[in-house]
Amino acid sequence: MNKHHNKFWYLLFTLPLIIIFATVVLIPFFIGLFYSFFEWDGFSNNPMVYVGIDNYIALLDDGRFGQSAWLTLKFTIMSLILVNVLGLGFALLVTSALKSTNFARTMFFMPNLIGGLILGYIWQFIFSDAFRIIGDLTGNERIFFNWLNDTDFAMYALVIVFSWQMAGYMMIIYIAGIQSIPGEVMESAQIDGANYWQRFKNIVFPLLMPALTISLFLTLSFGFKIYDTNLSLTGGGPALSTELLAMQIYNEIFGYNNYGYGQAKAIVFFIVIATITLTQVYVTKKREVEM
Repeated sequence: MNKHHNKFWYLLFTLPLIIIFATVVLIPFFIGLFYSFFEWDGFSNNPMVYVGIDNYIALLDDGRFGQSAWLTLKFTIMSLILVNVLGLGFALLVTSALKSTNFARTMFFMPNLIGGLILGYIWQFIFSDAFRIIGDLTGNERIFFNWLNDTDFAMYALVIVFSWQMAGYMMIIYIAGIQSIPGEVMESAQIDGANYWQRFKNIVFPLLMPALTISLFLTLSFGFKIYDTNLSLTGGGPALSTELLAMQIYNEIFGYNNYGYGQAKAIVFFIVIATITLTQVYVTKKREVEM
């Protein structure tokens, strides 16, 4: 009787989550997969023409899709490094003997509370107006100019904004990892004469691998899927130099009314993200160390 009672409560709490997940994720995915085999403009009163895998074959000759894929990969790699270096650095800073630690944690985490659209507009003002004013005042116009109008610097601007937003979130994960390290281990290493760098390299970093696995996974997934900040900060410009894949797919579907072709891009995009993130989790989990 007790066993059946436990199963009832288990189903009571998990069934709503399963229904929500199926409604929000699984059903739209399979509907999108279905539409990817048709040529359709997205309007219900227009006929859907079955084209099989032609939409997927067309991706091989789509230079704009390939360019967006390369830009997305470039952006994600740069963001992956910068976000986790900053996040780990912030975590080490606020877990040290720093005064006003709570204030520092709040300030580092606060950018993550700002929505991507608002964040993009804030930094748009900084890169366009504030940088120009600083350049005029300091005479250093080679660095302080409107980065958003430059095809080379616009990508770096997007990386900076994304990293500024996400570093505080990763900091929380690294803080949890650092605080889970037994103090006795660190004290023993210190008594044995290990300096700060030796303790970090041989003790802290190996024991932080579970936190690193989670942080890399989240950074990769968020970086690949970024859209709102991309839209408000650069809009894909200048000259499509920052049109990442999520924006490119959105433009294909809703801008050019190529619903079926856009869904094919989305399916390929999903497969690529899943492959890369799952591979990353597999590789980093193998390097995790247990106490």
